[in-house]
Amino acid sequence: MTLPIFILCFAYGRLVQEPGVAETEFSPANARYIMKQILSNRFTSEAAGGEKPAPADDEPLPAWLTEADVDYFGSAFEKTGFTGGINWYRNMDRNWELAAPWADAKVTVPTKFIVGDGDLTYHYPGIQDYLHKGGFKADVPLLEDVVVIPGAGHFIQQEKADEVSKHIYDFFAKF
Repeated sequence: MTLPIFILCFAYGRLVQEPGVAETEFSPANARYIMKQILSNRFTSEAAGGEKPAPADDEPLPAWLTEADVDYFGSAFEKTGFTGGINWYRNMDRNWELAAPWADAKVTVPTKFIVGDGDLTYHYPGIQDYLHKGGFKADVPLLEDVVVIPGAGHFIQQEKADEVSKHIYDFFAKF
């Protein structure tokens, strides 16, 4: 496992390993509020360390997100809770064991990687070095480009739909 992947796993894992802790923090009773924060936040390296205060519930939504969208996702998680997604992180050790035969495998197809500069995962320690200083290219030998889109977060395909679509179209047009 590379250092950036370890850091990513650790950051998620520390919250979810003890049953009940994450379920309390991500209560279905607060599903609409939680989804609004997840969908509308932009993150920095400070947020990755938990230092960014949650915005007020009355802050305006970004242009790409509607109250109906938030209501839809919130109502879905009010019914099901967040445990299903949380359990994926709890199962990381087992997933790692099952994937061990492919630990040194490379991605050997043409690839373009697109990320928003406000994506929380882009600001985890070591991730930017991995993406921009050769580590990612070593694991993905046919990597054409790493594109960092300013002003976009984790939901980049909604936030910057035209720009992302153009990158994808231009990439596919070569083939």
